[in-house]
Amino acid sequence: MRKLLFSFIILNSLISLAQNGPISFEPGEFGSTWSWTVFENIDNPPLEIVGNPDPSGINTSSRVAKFTALQGGMPYAGVESAHGMDLGTFTLSPANCIVKIMVYKPVISNVGIKFATASGASTGELLVANTLINQWEELTFNFTPIIGLPSSNGIDQLIVFPDFQNRTSTNICYFDNVSFGTAGPPLPAPMTPAPDPNFAANDVISMFSNVYTNVPVNTWQTAWSQGTLTDIQIQGNDTKKYSLLNFVGVETTGSNILNVSSMTHLYLNVWTANMTELRIKLVDFGNDLSYAGGDDTEHELAFTPTLENWMTLDIPFTEFVNLAANNHIAQLIFSGNPVGNGIVYIDNVLFHNVLVGIETIQKDEIMLYPNPVQNELTISDSEEFASIQIYSLTGENILIQTDMTADKMDVSQLESGMYVCVMETISGEIIKEKFIKD
Repeated sequence: MRKLLFSFIILNSLISLAQNGPISFEPGEFGSTWSWTVFENIDNPPLEIVGNPDPSGINTSSRVAKFTALQGGMPYAGVESAHGMDLGTFTLSPANCIVKIMVYKPVISNVGIKFATASGASTGELLVANTLINQWEELTFNFTPIIGLPSSNGIDQLIVFPDFQNRTSTNICYFDNVSFGTAGPPLPAPMTPAPDPNFAANDVISMFSNVYTNVPVNTWQTAWSQGTLTDIQIQGNDTKKYSLLNFVGVETTGSNILNVSSMTHLYLNVWTANMTELRIKLVDFGNDLSYAGGDDTEHELAFTPTLENWMTLDIPFTEFVNLAANNHIAQLIFSGNPVGNGIVYIDNVLFHNVLVGIETIQKDEIMLYPNPVQNELTISDSEEFASIQIYSLTGENILIQTDMTADKMDVSQLESGMYVCVMETISGEIIKEKFIKD
């Protein structure tokens, strides 16, 4: 009798170490009899098990789960299984860390999945947006980066966010067929470091680079970030690696706040094997130097990375159109897709004021005056030049001096602001000098 009891205990322990799945809603299958609880959805209408709205597509199930995402509900309104026997208790591993779910929705928005333990520890939600409306679509969530973290052990609850967004209407969302699969091979990583930038040091304010002296940075991962930072080296070159990326903040606050008003571009190198979108936000705290002081401004840009190759982003400040100033830069924020699962390597984060493609050769005897100028700009030694051209800070060619015997240029029609005078000598050297038009 003791042997039978002991065998039962061992068998029960083995069963408890595996998740119950796949999860569907046909009678008698995992999910159909579970105790599902809706949360953060105003009066929390219950999860319903109903007929399939479209059994002719990729999902031929007769019964599916129906979630009513109320307009006034929180963006993260969702539904969760009961702790314990519903899902079973398991550990995320390469054998079960790829989670798939079928969804049928009237809108395109993020779908979220996360797991929790009996003690309340959470993997954090991964978000993937559907791309089809009123059609079944299978979404894939990769929990590989969670493996080995404390929250990956003792999982016994599934939480689903069918419509993770700020809603402008009530949306009826259906989901079905939650499955667990193998991770496959690990994502590639960069084998070579990012290319070194070659700007002159006096044209650069560097936050992170082995090429220049870096300014102080408070943190490369704020406490409110959702992502994991690892400082690594690639062939001896320091590199930032962000994993599980939802969003991550870099801060230069207090005495480290950055005045980059003399710069024209934000520059950085990025490498990723799985991110389909990378977003970059700059935040200026304004004259009060504090967050949410009423004079903050910010702007976010989105980029499509080149996969498995270093990509150089050289971004003119003029593209950050809602950034009213850049003399109190306090935050640089990275985010993108897939939400909560992106892996990106970053290097050479700096600001510079060099026009792209124009090499600067200093020549002390060349002078531009008056500076600032209103009408006529005088250029000393103009007879030495084969060409003289005026550029905006974004690289647009504004004026060309065709008469090399004249030492003045009419700039009266230029708008107020900073410009660059690019002078090519007869021997082919390029000299660049800035001036301000009043």
